[in-house]
Amino acid sequence: MPQIWFRPYVWMDYRLTLLFALIIPLILLIWAFVQQSEGIHRLLMIYWRVASLLAITAYLMIGGMAVSFISGLIARFLIPISLWFWVDLNDEIEYQPNSLLKFVFTSWRWAMTLYCALGIIGFAPFVGCGFSGNALKTPYCSVWLEAPLMFKDYFHHNSKPALLGFLGIIALIVYVAYLSYFVMIKLGKKGRSATQ
Repeated sequence: MPQIWFRPYVWMDYRLTLLFALIIPLILLIWAFVQQSEGIHRLLMIYWRVASLLAITAYLMIGGMAVSFISGLIARFLIPISLWFWVDLNDEIEYQPNSLLKFVFTSWRWAMTLYCALGIIGFAPFVGCGFSGNALKTPYCSVWLEAPLMFKDYFHHNSKPALLGFLGIIALIVYVAYLSYFVMIKLGKKGRSATQ
C-alpha cells in the first residue's frame, strides 16, 4: 500500500478513541457504580448507548461498508450531545459534593467534547468515502479501514469480514430504529429530562 502522509494521524485517532471513548468511560462507570453516584452513573449509561455507534462503525469498516464513514461522523456529533443534553442530570452532577470522581468525570466530559469536535473537523474531509464503494479501494479512504481490520485479526480471526459487516448493518438498523423512536416519541414526552 502506498505511503499516506496522514496515516500516523489516523492511527493516533484510533488510539485516542480507544482511550477517551472506551477505557476512561468504562473506569468511570465502574467507579460511579461503586461510589453510588446515581447522576454520573445514569449519564454514563446514556453515553454507552449512544457511543455504541462507534463499535457499529468499526464492524461496518471491517466489512468494507462505505456507510461506515457516515456513521462514524454521526457518532462524533451524537456523543457530545448525549453528555450535555440532560438538564436534570447536569444539575444533579453540578450540585453534588465535590469529589475526585466528579472532578475526573467533568474533566473527561469536557475532554471528550473537545475530542469529538476536533474529530468532526478532521474526519469531515473523508465523508466522501461514504458515498462510493469504489472510493474504499483508494489509499485515501482505505487507510481508515486498517485499524478495524487489525481488530478483526485479533478478536475475530476466523470470521469473514462480510459476516462482520452484515452484523454491523443489522446493528446499525436497530440503532437507527431506536434513535428514531427516541427522537420522535420519547423526546416529545420527556423533553431534556432523563429521569421522568
